[in-house]
Amino acid sequence: MNHHYVINIGRQLGSGGREIGEKLAARLGIDFYDKELINLASEESGLCREFFERADEKASQGMIGGLFGMRFPFISDGAMPMTSCLSNDALFKVQSDVIRHLAAEKSCLFVGRCADYILREHPRCVNVFISADKKDRIARLCEIHHITSEAAEEMMEKADKKRSEYYNYYSFNTWGAAATYHLCINSSSLGIDGTIQFIEEFVRKKLHL
Repeated sequence: MNHHYVINIGRQLGSGGREIGEKLAARLGIDFYDKELINLASEESGLCREFFERADEKASQGMIGGLFGMRFPFISDGAMPMTSCLSNDALFKVQSDVIRHLAAEKSCLFVGRCADYILREHPRCVNVFISADKKDRIARLCEIHHITSEAAEEMMEKADKKRSEYYNYYSFNTWGAAATYHLCINSSSLGIDGTIQFIEEFVRKKLHL
């Protein structure tokens, strides 16, 4: 693990965090994980991916059955009703195991999903939070989803609330707070490409790459 490193990116919806992370990973020649973690967690556990999609970056909603915290290699797609016995906490544990395994075997970049907290013991990591000006976030969401400004603003508020609740619940830290990360940056200040370059320089200096 000594030669491997990880970059963990938290982001406001509409800040360009996924695009920045994907392009940064490509520039550094390391693997990128965002929604891909859902597929990997599904494959690792044997659970259908819909379990993980429903729980994706959502805080625990309580225990629905009696199988909390267990691994389920015997459950295949469609083997049980979608909400019959799994809590978000159990799914978080499976996804956490996948993140730790990936970080142990290679260098990679993770977007969201409390990866910075899950990998808090990793000796070589950089934790970044990306925000953006409200108008830029709205414009980006309108362009991507072909929606109105009002709909984009509502989407932003819901997503940021969900992400903060998820992060604060599982990490016991504060989502978006400067003290939680090594670097916080507003992508509106430098633009997407400028932000990528700035983060890359920061990563290289911090990790002596």
